[in-house]
Amino acid sequence: MTRAKSLNPWRSRGAEERDRLPPGQRLVSHFPVLHYGGVPRVNLDEWSFRVWGLVEEEVTWSYPEFIALPTTRIECDIHCVTGWSKFGTVWEGVAVPELLRRVRLRPAARFVLVHAAQGFTANLTLEDFIRDENLFAWRYAGTELTAEHGWPLRLVVPHLYFWKSAKWVQGVEFLAEERLGFWEQYGYHPRGDPWTEERFAD
Repeated sequence: MTRAKSLNPWRSRGAEERDRLPPGQRLVSHFPVLHYGGVPRVNLDEWSFRVWGLVEEEVTWSYPEFIALPTTRIECDIHCVTGWSKFGTVWEGVAVPELLRRVRLRPAARFVLVHAAQGFTANLTLEDFIRDENLFAWRYAGTELTAEHGWPLRLVVPHLYFWKSAKWVQGVEFLAEERLGFWEQYGYHPRGDPWTEERFAD
């Protein structure tokens, strides 16, 4: 079952484009490709998505099992820490709340570390992670994600800078205390709110 919904609050209010653009950002029409290192080669026969840490029971899905979960379609604006923003992007995948219906968190869980290919990670608070508009996507603009944009699975967190929307995701670890992700260890802000320009930790 696929549920379609628009999660772009500015559209419903009929606001001007400038009101949708966070400070320090410029609007682009294309979709820039930015990542560190090469694009990983993924064998779907060996791929799995794992949820572990402060959960009652670890859960693992194969790729066919994961994409068979109920899916959601969202429309949202995205904002990169390098200064570009793209309006009205459309993604399809498994919403984070849908995933969490299949996982029992322990009461101590307060933070999330997203694990991706090649050792990349991204940290989020549990509050930022569980929002309705967040999803694990494998389709963008009606077609399957390209490898450069994170195929076979990408986390999409529209309300934070786009580096939090980790590419090539392989799993989620729930933690009691915050553990910085890859870019956060190199000085990026632990949270990354584009509206308050949380670009760097200092």
